[in-house]
Amino acid sequence: MKQLLSDGQVVEIEEDEVRVVRHTCSHVLAQAVKRLYPETKLAIGPSIDTGFYYDFDREGGFSEADLEKLEAEMKKIIKENLKLETFTKPRDEAIKFMEEREEPYKVELIQDLPEDASISFYQQGDFVDLCAGPHILYTKGIKAFKLLSVAGAYWRGSEKNKMLTRIYGTAFLSKEELEAYLTMMEEAKKRDHRKLGKEMKLFMLTDEGPGFPFFLPSGMVLKNTLLEYWRQIHTREGYVEISTPIMLNRQLWETSGHWDHYKENMYTTVIDDVDFAVKPMNCPGGMLVYKSEPRSYRDLPLRMAEIGLVHRHEKSGQLHGLMRVRCFNQDDAHIFMTREQIPSEIKGVIKLIDEVYSLFGFKYHVELSTRPENSMGSDEDWEIATQGLKDALDSINMPYVVNEGDGAFYGPKIDFHLEDSIGRTWQCGTIQLDFQLPQRFHAEYVGEDGEKHQPIMIHRVCFGSIERFIGILIEHFAGKFPTWLAPVQVKVLPVSDKSRDYALGVYESLKAAGIRVEIDTRDEKIGYKIREAQLQKVPYMLVLGEKEAESKAITVRSREKGDLGASTVDAFIEMIGKEIADKKKAED
Repeated sequence: MKQLLSDGQVVEIEEDEVRVVRHTCSHVLAQAVKRLYPETKLAIGPSIDTGFYYDFDREGGFSEADLEKLEAEMKKIIKENLKLETFTKPRDEAIKFMEEREEPYKVELIQDLPEDASISFYQQGDFVDLCAGPHILYTKGIKAFKLLSVAGAYWRGSEKNKMLTRIYGTAFLSKEELEAYLTMMEEAKKRDHRKLGKEMKLFMLTDEGPGFPFFLPSGMVLKNTLLEYWRQIHTREGYVEISTPIMLNRQLWETSGHWDHYKENMYTTVIDDVDFAVKPMNCPGGMLVYKSEPRSYRDLPLRMAEIGLVHRHEKSGQLHGLMRVRCFNQDDAHIFMTREQIPSEIKGVIKLIDEVYSLFGFKYHVELSTRPENSMGSDEDWEIATQGLKDALDSINMPYVVNEGDGAFYGPKIDFHLEDSIGRTWQCGTIQLDFQLPQRFHAEYVGEDGEKHQPIMIHRVCFGSIERFIGILIEHFAGKFPTWLAPVQVKVLPVSDKSRDYALGVYESLKAAGIRVEIDTRDEKIGYKIREAQLQKVPYMLVLGEKEAESKAITVRSREKGDLGASTVDAFIEMIGKEIADKKKAED
């Protein structure tokens, strides 16, 4: 592990250096707040993957306008090069210590600790905070930081508690890394799928249905194009498609284990005095389809795919555009197989997911998530399932990292974290190996020996949530979808009324060829029409004036390359048709 250098001293740490710097930075933020606004009460301030935050209780809270003042005070503290020193107190003394400092949130945190606990504190100058550490030795070790935003956050994440103000920031080991991150953040703002989704009229979110997105006509074209591609490759790979009900009774969810392990995320109702739940996952319905008729080893592997609409309760503060919603479509598939078929089926799924991500230009890395605390099943089954996933990854030399304790409650899983065009990562695809549901549902097949056996089950998704994947694609392409995916592939732009009839004929020819085309017949200048089409990020524009009408030609403008010059309608249809059929990316 790296060592931290400060004031000529060296200290060995157990965590990532950048996380330790960020954690220390959160303390510096809290000290700055207490210097400028001493009446403020402190809550918690951890490091996170993208930086750090600190929650504060202050009358009137904080606003974005306060960040500059707080940053200036933090720079003073860093320049003072205060030493961070730790000390401990018995629990009772620690409570009294925080009571004297009038920090009720810290008192509550200490009261939740065991009576025999030794409570650790960190002090820098006149500032003291309840903390387990670790930290850098001196504040001057913070080389590059930035406060980013302000948000509301309930104390301890519960809507029943008081709303606090959360200040987010980030810190890096060098100014160059910070600048690169801030540049990426600015680019991310421009690509925000909520902003582009509204401008391009893809989807909308309403107060009448928080977390329940509405897809508009252009968004439905995009969504259906994705699903057409999905169906094409799944048919090729021997999957059969099914559809299962959106609501099933409590007994089913008790059998599956969801009622005991997932109920807080489920929407429930009562029908004819029987408890029902709206499905949060498609797998129990898939189990009923499997059991609907006798199965033989000759039927396996049985690959059943489903575009299933699922509902999961998310807290209102966690909702975020299409990325975090309460209802979404999963491109699910459940594969029923023998134990001997596990390696080949997992490798087949990995190959399929790789094909999908490569099409969109995503790089990705893989994590193997193991048994969580809240799980069901025997140690033996979990060991066999986990080893099965490891063996499949090893057999194809797929690099992966182990994510301990983050598996599903019914089985270990392989997660695919894709990287977008500006370097952010998203968890989308997953492969979960499950011995538990087939056991709980008494699923069987007749083997070659004439005896009944239990199948093994794979749960897997490629896109994950269709809605979330669309949000990721919007930001990955900055709305500039490849032609095959674009809701409008061509915009026909007549220069004036004199070329309108010719333009309408071109429009009809493109439409007849299966190209998604629109025509702009408004009485506007051609420059305005071109700018409008560019704002809508249409891949191709056909500018048609009197000259084109007379010569029966078209002038083609590309979203990426500008003016491509003159062409015939037939040549353009052949060119764009091949581009669509080959599913080319813009850079190809």
